[in-house]
Amino acid sequence: MWLNACRADAWRRWWRHAFAVAAPVEPDEADRDLARRLARHVVRRGLTAPALMALESGRPLSFVGSQALAFLGPFATLVLPAADYERLVRLLEQRAGIDVLITALQEEGSGPHE
Repeated sequence: MWLNACRADAWRRWWRHAFAVAAPVEPDEADRDLARRLARHVVRRGLTAPALMALESGRPLSFVGSQALAFLGPFATLVLPAADYERLVRLLEQRAGIDVLITALQEEGSGPHE
């Protein structure tokens, strides 16, 4: 009887934390700076609206997209700085990462144009 109670208690402890999700990590200032630099490049090329549409429509798949970017990392770092690329992948892994990019695009797009 005591052994069964111990097993049941162990199962309850395991199930309590079986689907626990880590606390969200807030993007730091370096992430926001990277988002602003990326937004400047997008706005300079006149692609603000398509970029915003792609980010909004891809929001549910941002984690999957970040994993695809991680897979393409060895090729992408041939043309982009590796540190910035890795930071972008980590930013997109977070739920708030898409919001940071959208906010940066909206702020850059509403500023004075050259």
